[in-house]
Amino acid sequence: MLPFHPGKCARMHGHSYRLEVAVRGPIQGRGAARGMVEDFDRIERTVRDRVLDVLDHQHLNEFIENPTVENILLWIWRRLEKSLVRLDELVLWETQTACAVLRRRDVVSP
Repeated sequence: MLPFHPGKCARMHGHSYRLEVAVRGPIQGRGAARGMVEDFDRIERTVRDRVLDVLDHQHLNEFIENPTVENILLWIWRRLEKSLVRLDELVLWETQTACAVLRRRDVVSP
């Protein structure tokens, strides 16, 4: 629920979100991620452990005071940024036609 929203979203409701994670950086020349910017398996595991397993089937207001899509994205960014140092962009789809985008250049340090 969005406590500051004047419409129906102020009441308890649910969504099935879709999250896109983008990384940016040089293509690795050594190690397990050779030929990649970041190993997709590592990204998936990190997102699952740090975000999805935490939020799945939970009341978002217990984690985020005002869980707008933008605030959810910022919360996710903060959870991922130390583990995914090449994190460059997050896109959170609330419906098939509505999303918010958060890019590294738009993130303000706490």
